[in-house]
Amino acid sequence: MKRNAGPAPQQRAAPALRPSPHTYSGVCHGTLGELYQGPLCPGPDPDIALVSFPVDRHSYVHYTLGDDLPRGALPGRKSQTAARLFLDRSGLRLPPGGWSTHSELPVGVGMASSTADVVATLRCLFRVFALPYDPDAVLGILSAIERADSVFLDEFALHLSGRHRVLRRLGTDVGFHTAYVTEADTVDTAAVTPLLLPHYRRRAQEYERCLTDLLKGFSVGDAGAVARAATTSAVLSQEVLPKQTFAEVLAHREEFGADGVFVAHTGSLVGYLFTRRPAPGLKGELSAFFHSLGHQCSFARGGHG
Repeated sequence: MKRNAGPAPQQRAAPALRPSPHTYSGVCHGTLGELYQGPLCPGPDPDIALVSFPVDRHSYVHYTLGDDLPRGALPGRKSQTAARLFLDRSGLRLPPGGWSTHSELPVGVGMASSTADVVATLRCLFRVFALPYDPDAVLGILSAIERADSVFLDEFALHLSGRHRVLRRLGTDVGFHTAYVTEADTVDTAAVTPLLLPHYRRRAQEYERCLTDLLKGFSVGDAGAVARAATTSAVLSQEVLPKQTFAEVLAHREEFGADGVFVAHTGSLVGYLFTRRPAPGLKGELSAFFHSLGHQCSFARGGHG
């Protein structure tokens, strides 16, 4: 005889889901110093020209909408200034919400951390207000804040950092694998400029040849030629802003099969350029070599390709 199963158990209503607050984000890559830093052309008062070396490391800035969120300020005076200038120039006002940030870029070593923070902040604001990204507006705001790297572009460029002027876009065809270290010292870029200009005047012809070779390498997509020119620029930089490990790194370049050496010219990075990804065994050898010099080695992809 079949028993009566009784009344079906009542199903508990699912709790109402609160809508997630909407977040807008801006992201900007940093640099591994420069492939070239030097005078644009010979002269008594040379402009400082850069070809920044972009790296797959980033600054992140987020703005989350909500009346009940803590209204945290942007960390860093330069990012705060950038946000204020953006809002003042646009005649806009932020909706209620709060900021949060994250960065993979150490400060003061030559990875363009402050410029990347500013650009990420501005990119976030463009998204908050559903405005198209405007590199010219970003450049205008940067020019009011600091001497800057060209991280606001998604390609290599020959750039006058003090004048905030892009002289030549160099494309995305060239890229490198890198092995690098960060030395302990931090460098104040503004403070070393008086040291650089006399050095540029003394070595004007060498810098002119170096820049010519670099631009020629970019024009034909020859990463090896670019690496050789970057090495020349690094060697010239060593005369005025020396890196403690540079001589050893340069001396072992051929042993490791590296195509070149790069530095943060006014920072504390030094490392190798490879046109091909180093095999795991070579990475082990590189790590052991840099460890013997007292530093932990890092590996990263440089370029936009």
